[in-house]
Amino acid sequence: MLFTQGSVALVTGGSRGIGRAVALDLAREGAHVIVNYARSEQDAKEVVALIEEEGGSATSARADVTDEESVRRVFREIRADHGRLDVLVTSAGITQDRFLIAMSLEQFRGPVDTNLIGTFLTCREALKLMQHQRSGSIVTLSSSSGLDGGFPGQTNYVASKGAIIAFTHALSNEAAPHGVRANVVAPGFVATDMTRKVPVAIRKQYESRIRLGRMGRPEEIASIVSFLASDKASYMSGSVVVAHGGGLG
Repeated sequence: MLFTQGSVALVTGGSRGIGRAVALDLAREGAHVIVNYARSEQDAKEVVALIEEEGGSATSARADVTDEESVRRVFREIRADHGRLDVLVTSAGITQDRFLIAMSLEQFRGPVDTNLIGTFLTCREALKLMQHQRSGSIVTLSSSSGLDGGFPGQTNYVASKGAIIAFTHALSNEAAPHGVRANVVAPGFVATDMTRKVPVAIRKQYESRIRLGRMGRPEEIASIVSFLASDKASYMSGSVVVAHGGGLG
């Protein structure tokens, strides 16, 4: 087990995709997991049920990470119910692809609000709890697109994911004096509902260029997140771990 009894973890966007895999993995490693969702209530309940079936502990919490009061409410509940937060994983994210010349301001703001502003709001509230504990670990989810530019039509997504990396670097500097670590995981092409929206021809073309010759699995990303969140990575802060199958050939 990576986490001691009583450890509490919050996973935003924990009902689907990489967030779901992270929630399951953290629970298997001993943490009580709070599965955040915005709209997918049934999916979140299924994750909680699966964790409990495996002998773990979990609850669900509805909150739109772009809504400040909604985020604050969840953290008030965490403080009241648990009195602590040991791990935050910011996995909530969306894409809204469109070529820049045809992209509206609203379409640009969509991924920026969810991916970046959502990360800011949840990290801010988590740090308030963690700094009083003098301990805690924050793992933000970026993307290798934030480093290599992603697909054409993803200026909004790439901007948000690149900013998450810079944000987490800065956060790690502020958090360190309080005993709190902050790291980034930047996955490449991973098989999730989000990537299934990519046209099949483009998806196959991309897969063929990955050096390992395949897409990643959410579980492979989750194991990296759990490691970074745990004391096994106690000397890592401000790090970016890229998991993209060796990159593009």
